[in-house]
Amino acid sequence: MADPLSDDEIEERLPDGWERDGDEIVRTYEFDAYLSGVAFASVVGEIAETEFHHPEITIGYEEVEVRFTTHEADGITEQDIDMAELLETEAGQ
Repeated sequence: MADPLSDDEIEERLPDGWERDGDEIVRTYEFDAYLSGVAFASVVGEIAETEFHHPEITIGYEEVEVRFTTHEADGITEQDIDMAELLETEAGQ
């Protein structure tokens, strides 16, 4: 099992646009149209399935919120940061 990162490690590694919310990291992506957000959420889901690390995804009218945490570690781990970085490069809008 992965160990949770320290507060300093999280702050240092958190990609631009992502924020810490307790034991999760979160980013809200904005879109001009609802279906664009739905398509983005689908891409996020495909990446998560490939990496076997699944976020909580909330689809709103013109925004999609993505949250990562590692439940087994009760906190934010390297895997969460890696997934946020991967989304920025693979699924960035």
